[in-house]
Parts: sequence; structure tokens; C-alpha cells
Amino acid sequence: MNRNQARIIALLSAAVILLLFLLSGRLWVRLDLTKNKAYTISEVSKSLYRDIDDQVTVTYFVSERLSKSHPMPGEIGDLLREYAAHSRGKIRFIQKDPAKEEVSSGIEEIGIIPQQIQLVEKNEVTVATVYSGILIEYLDRESVIPVVFSLDTLEYDVSSRIRALVRNVEREIGIIVGDAHKQLNSEYGRLYGELVYSGFKVRQINPGEEIPASLPALFVLGGAGDLDEYCQYLIDRYITGGGNVFFALDGVLIDMGSLEARAVQDKGLLALLANYGVVLRPALVLDRTSLTMRFQTQSGYATIIQTIRYPQWLGIREDGGNPDQPLTAHFDGIDLYWASPLELYPPPGVDGEILFTTSGQAWLQDEWLMANPLYLEYFEEEAEETRGTKILGASLSGIFPGAYEGMPRPPRDGVSSIEGAASDDVSSGGEALYDPPVVKKPSRIIVVGDTDFAGAMMQSNRSEERNLGFLIKVADWLSNDEDMVAIRGREGMVGRLDRIADEEKRDMLMSLSRTINTIVIPLGVIAAGLFFVLRRRAKTAKERRLSDGATSTEGEASVEDRASGV
Repeated sequence: MNRNQARIIALLSAAVILLLFLLSGRLWVRLDLTKNKAYTISEVSKSLYRDIDDQVTVTYFVSERLSKSHPMPGEIGDLLREYAAHSRGKIRFIQKDPAKEEVSSGIEEIGIIPQQIQLVEKNEVTVATVYSGILIEYLDRESVIPVVFSLDTLEYDVSSRIRALVRNVEREIGIIVGDAHKQLNSEYGRLYGELVYSGFKVRQINPGEEIPASLPALFVLGGAGDLDEYCQYLIDRYITGGGNVFFALDGVLIDMGSLEARAVQDKGLLALLANYGVVLRPALVLDRTSLTMRFQTQSGYATIIQTIRYPQWLGIREDGGNPDQPLTAHFDGIDLYWASPLELYPPPGVDGEILFTTSGQAWLQDEWLMANPLYLEYFEEEAEETRGTKILGASLSGIFPGAYEGMPRPPRDGVSSIEGAASDDVSSGGEALYDPPVVKKPSRIIVVGDTDFAGAMMQSNRSEERNLGFLIKVADWLSNDEDMVAIRGREGMVGRLDRIADEEKRDMLMSLSRTINTIVIPLGVIAAGLFFVLRRRAKTAKERRLSDGATSTEGEASVEDRASGV
């Protein structure tokens, strides 16, 4: 190779390197070996650029002290950079340290919340105030993720907010708290906070208040024994007009003081559901796959605290979900408290699907309702006659038959028909008030036979992540955001350590595990050690024999040489 050829090769190599450097900003390659691709955005997120006309700016505010002491900010930044890499220039990513950028004074005004955490620096544990939040901007609109310390729901949070900003739509959910003794802020505070954090605007609708036809979705939490016919009428008009509703209802009421159980005295809401194709029975479901309960009893002056397996608190496993339904295709499980069974009888034009069920070891309390753990020995009185898989969650889709078609608007409780007509400015001389007929549209309904799982009870067994995750997917599915449901379904599933509910099978596997760990494995190690020791001794003996044979041969040769010399 002469000097000119070497010079040309060097110039071409430099040009290739420069070209690769320029293309590196547009090319993105990542090897993600996790089960659900937790470190890689989905195709839905990669294709967001198709809906973006102007540029979206994603700014990650993270304190440098946090970045240096913990790997999570780096993983968050990598995931956000992937949005920019796949966006064809439509999404810009910026990372800022509030302290260096001198924006800490205004960062809290935009909604980024500071957190106090313990950091280990120079072998010392210190408490530091740090930031880790995301601001998403599009045109004159913006959305904030106030705190992010995990990848668990990050893609869902970012993609749902980008889509809402670009489409200039507000993700809104209405909530009716149907039980008279419960309040949204207290009983359902965790659900309310999670909906807001997930980007929904939550609108509380009081019983009897008109439900806007433009509301994308509605949660009805309880109320079978409290919501009057007027409230049912408004819900029915909303559904038949195309509204999507999630019902969390009880068939049995539990007195939280005495734990006495009694069937709900239905005011018509359960009958309304039956009209749509799902029957909620006034019974309690019990199952071997149950949760633990702590309760205390008094024995003289002594207080005794017991922890038991309580079969009326159900731990629905991952394999209890319907893999063919988007809501439960990647089911994380769910925990229910004093749930009632469902039966599906969809009318013509309506499709019904099972969402999740109990295990095959479930049974019912139908005739004898009891919830007090002091009577645990009587819980299985009806087990032999009722044992089998029970439906606990179901979905219905289609054009639903109206329960009040051609009927006048019912009066509110305590208000006569004449007073009701007068209050609606109808000078009908006491005649019944008829609303304009509803133009029927396709709707979606989800029913779960338990109210408590959406309320404060979820904290009893630390079920917030499972239950709230399911409820957010319900909100997305009812809002016709199946793509967001699919993204949230990609989260890693932790599962439980007590997945085997059958006691005989569990005991057998535990015995097998003990045998393997305490006998088979140690004996295997000993056998392997003996094998290698004997093998080494045999090899050493063989080498010694060969060595001795070679020595004797050499000795014989030397004797022969000496003899020949003589």
C-alpha cells in the first residue's frame, strides 16, 4: 500500500465515523431482556409522532445529588430519551438540575414536588431535599408528573399526557358515591389521588345530579341500598345514550362494628343491572386463595390479637383473569373484601365477557350469612353444595335496552310528582314529566361484586398497587383508550408468594422442597465431591504407574548400555 492509498483510506474512515456520529442522534438501538420490556417503550409510544403537528418538549427536572447517588434517574432519563429518538424530531428531551438552572424557586409553582430522602455520601447518611419530576409542554398547554421515582408506570404517565395535550382533550371521570355513609375524600381518597396522578380530571356527581352526556366515563361506587329510582333513571339515560359506567356494588352489607352480615335491600340498582345482563346475587364468596385478617378478642383483662386466613377476603390470582380481554390480558390480580358472585345473561345486541374469577376452590354463603371470624368454623356450612369457580368481575358492551323507555321521569325521594314537575319548570298541571327520548348509542359497562376493594379497605393488606392499577385500567378502557390499557399491562408482575391455594398440594410441594434442600442437594454435593476425589486419586495413581514404568524402562536401558560397554 502506497502513501496515497493510505491517505484515501484514512479520509474515508474519518468520513464514515463522522456520518455515524451524525446518524447516532436518529438511530436508537437497545437490548431489553426483561419479561415485559420494562426498559423499552411500546409501539404505541413510538408512533406518537404521527399525531404531533408541532414539537413536544419533555423536561426532566432531577437533582444532581439524586443522580449521583441512585441509578433510577439514569434509567428514567434513558426511557425519556427513547421517546425523542423514535419521534422523528417531534419530541424534544431536556434534563435539568433545578439547583444549577436556578429554577428551584419556580419549579414548585409548575407542580414539581420536592421530596426529602436519605442519601449516603462519603460514608455519611444525610437527609436531602431533591426533585424528580417531569414537565410536558405542547404549544400553550402543559402537563406535569409531580414526582417520579420508578419506571413502573412511567411510560403510561408520559404517553397518556402527550396524547391528551396533542389532542387537546381532557381526560375526565365522573364519580358517584352511592352509599350514604361514605364520602369521596375519606373512603375513596386513594382512588381519587391515583386518578388525578394518572392525568384524569375527577368530577364528583352527587346522587340525583344530572350526568352530562359528554362525560366520557362514570364510576358508581356502591348505592344498591341507597340510590333511589330518580338516580337510577339518570344513570340509565346516561348508559343508553352512550355513556360508559363502572359499577362496584355489594350484594351483602357488613356492619364494620359487629361484623354482622345481611343482604342488601335493593332499591332498584341491582334490578337495573339485571336489565343490562348481569345479576349480582345477595351472597358471599369464600375461597381458599384468601388474605389474612388481624382481629382482637377480650379474655378477662387480657386482649388477644389473632392473625388468621380469612376466606371472605379474596386474593384473586393472576391466572384468574381473562387473557382475551384487554383489561385482564396482563392481569396482576386483585384483592376483594366480602364480594358477591355475578351471573351473566346478556340481552340481544350486548356482548358479555368474564373479567376475573375465583379459584376452583371457592364456595358461597347463600342462606347463612356470617362474617365474624369468631364463627370461622361455620363458614363452610354450604361449601359442599356450592363449591366451584365464581365470577366476580364482568364487562358488557353494546347497545343496552333502556329500563325506563317510554316512562315518565320518576320523582326524587321525598318529592311528589307534582312538586318534581314544578321544580323542573313544567307547567303541566301535575301531569307526569317526560324527557326527550334518548338516541341510543353503544356503551360499555363493567361490574365488580364488591365496593370495598376500591375504598380504604385496600390498605388492610397493602393491596393498593394491584387494586388501583386495575381501576386505572378500567378508567382507560371506559374512556376508549385501549392503547393506554395495553401500555399499563406491560408492567412487570410481582405476584404473590402464596399462589398455591390447595392445602394438600401446598403441603406436598413444601415437603418436596424441604427434602430437596435438606437431603437431595447436600447428598448431591457430597456425591460430587467423592466422585471428583476418587477420580483425582485414580488419575494420580495412573500417572504414578506410568512414571514408575518409564523409570524402570530407563533403568533397564542403562544396565544394557553398561553391559554392552563392558
